Order: sequence, then C-alpha cells, then structure tokens
Amino acid sequence: MALKLEPGARLVVATHNPGKARELAAILDDRFDLVSAGELGLAEPEETETTFAGNALLKARAAADRSGLVALADDSGLSVAALDGAPGVYSARWAGPDKDFAEAIRKVEERVEAAGGEDLSAWFTCALALAWPHGPAVVVEGRVDGTLAFPARGTRGFGYDPIFQPEGEALTFGEMDPAAKDAMSHRARAFAKLKATLL
Repeated sequence: MALKLEPGARLVVATHNPGKARELAAILDDRFDLVSAGELGLAEPEETETTFAGNALLKARAAADRSGLVALADDSGLSVAALDGAPGVYSARWAGPDKDFAEAIRKVEERVEAAGGEDLSAWFTCALALAWPHGPAVVVEGRVDGTLAFPARGTRGFGYDPIFQPEGEALTFGEMDPAAKDAMSHRARAFAKLKATLL
C-alpha cells in the first residue's frame, strides 16, 4: 500500500518540547493540523533504543497507538568526534531532568578540553519516524556536519544550537535566522527524504 498523507490531516507530534514542535510545524509548511503529545497529555515513552532511528520509531509508535492519530516523532542529537560520537542519542539526557542545555553545553566543552581540545568536528543527526496507529511506519535520517564553537554564540534555536557551526557557514545555528537554519538543518534534510517518500 502507498503511504500518503492528505494536506490538512491531523498529526500528533511526539514531543513535549515546544521549541521542537514549532520547528517541525515550520518545516512542514504548516500543511497539517499538528497537535503535540504534550498537549494531548500522552506520557513520554522510555527511550530505550541505542540509535536515533530506533528511538524515533519507538516514540512515533507509542504516540500513534495511544492517540489513534498518525504520529510524527523525531530523535535527534549532537555527536562529537573527540567524544566518540557522544552525547549522541543521550543529547537530551546530558541536559538533565530540567533540560538545562547551558549545563549540557558546559559538559561538552569540558569533555572536549579533557580529550585534548584539538578535534572540534561534530554533526547533528535527525531521525524522523511517521507511524500509523497499529499500522505501518516510515523512518528516515538526515545529517549535517560542522564544528563546535566555544564559547557558545547566539540565543536562537534550542539545545546545542549555540555551539554548532555548520560546514561552510560563519554563524552558529544559535545565531542564524530560523528560516536559514530550517533550510539546511539535519531536520530539514530528514524531512526532504520524508516528503519524497510520502507527500
């Protein structure tokens, strides 16, 4: 069966992060009626997988089956070469229960310095999963490479954006106009694949 979504369809976005929900809505050109898992009062499932794709699918499947709506989930994070790919799937956990990304950014900087501080290469990965209630699912992945920038620069975006400078750019994601970031981010690249598959 061909999996298709009609414009205006109601989707549940499997996130409790308002910043991420806004970014997903913008990347989808507001073509769907989006409601977040947080707004529906859905519990966040335990992220037990070891890959971005595994966690995205787990979140999408949980939200779809509990809400009865098609669910979109993303699992994304920052991987640092000098830290053997950490924080990776644990990117949000490095921010602690209060989602304190200033603390997470400090942790990255300290560990990179402890590792010698010479290799600043890093990449963002985004896995997107779209799941139908008790039905099929699609998972795609996007990646953007760059370097770490210390000290952090910019107050836009969220998470690790202020310390990530994409390849070929002078600004960090935290300094970029949101539309410029959305045009080139790991999430945008994953969405391009998802749109090609579905829309």
